[in-house]
Amino acid sequence: MMLDKRAQILLKTLIEQHINDGQPVGSRTLSKSSGLDLSPASIRNTMKDLEDLGFITSPHTSAGRIPTQLGYRLFVDSLLTVKPLDDNVVTSLKNQMNIGDNKKIINNAADILSTLTHFAGVVLIPKAKKTTFKHLEFIGLSEKKILVIIVTNDGNVQNRIVMTEKDYSHDDLVEAANYFNHNFSGNTFAKVKDTLVDELSRMHADMIKLMTAAIEVGNDVIYPESESIVITGQSNLIQSEELAKNISGLRKIFEIFEKRTALMRLLDKSQLAEGIQIFIGNESGYSSLDECSLITSSYETDGEIVGTLGVIGPTRMAYERVIPIVDITAKLLSNALSQH
Repeated sequence: MMLDKRAQILLKTLIEQHINDGQPVGSRTLSKSSGLDLSPASIRNTMKDLEDLGFITSPHTSAGRIPTQLGYRLFVDSLLTVKPLDDNVVTSLKNQMNIGDNKKIINNAADILSTLTHFAGVVLIPKAKKTTFKHLEFIGLSEKKILVIIVTNDGNVQNRIVMTEKDYSHDDLVEAANYFNHNFSGNTFAKVKDTLVDELSRMHADMIKLMTAAIEVGNDVIYPESESIVITGQSNLIQSEELAKNISGLRKIFEIFEKRTALMRLLDKSQLAEGIQIFIGNESGYSSLDECSLITSSYETDGEIVGTLGVIGPTRMAYERVIPIVDITAKLLSNALSQH
């Protein structure tokens, strides 16, 4: 770490104080709260160094300092002291989690996250990996409009209308459907997607567009957007002092909740890593979440990672309290799903 012990303590104290009351932190407060025997001049010099390094900044209306995104990142990576949940709380959560079928259990997990943190709780629902593709058909409805029909091994039938850039003949559609059925019938959608992506480069452009449309419909059969993610407690964010100041920013956050696709991709990405993942501000890759932090953890069924859950709140959140809530909820969800 580039900071000496004194700078680390002052930065940790400043961030904890700011998280607690939301106000810029001045040298006098740091002198009282840090436990360091330093002169006001020494504290001001260290604050200046921290500001030059980009860990803190000074709002134009105040002489105090607040943490930057970089400061929060250093804090959660190296300075944070996580507070474990009380055993009685864990027992209570376990009892709540074990109520109902899998769908109810997942909804309970989202409710627990939002209730305990007072932020938005999100749970990415496991994909039904064992569903296999049986039969596909393309039907031309009109110029540049095609009906895609997919039948799965369990008898589920899904219809989607897709718009194309060109008008396909009946023979084109039959050829594409025959290719798909001959090569992929009986495979899971995950395998169909992986195999087809490898083969797209060897197909001519018109065929690629039809195959891509089939992949998208197939994904929706097994992973429908409207049912793939549970979100609770969105209204909690309106109560956040930081987020409520920026109405346009708050509107963009709610657009992500509404569209869901971007949030699903972010949770899907965090599922690739084990343990707690923390995205602060623009680390998420989505400008709508620049003023938010997302804390996630993957969860398992019978030892296999099947989904992700997490909490979305303002960057000024009590990380030491939220992190263990996310962690224990993921573990309890894993246990509950494995027992069903």
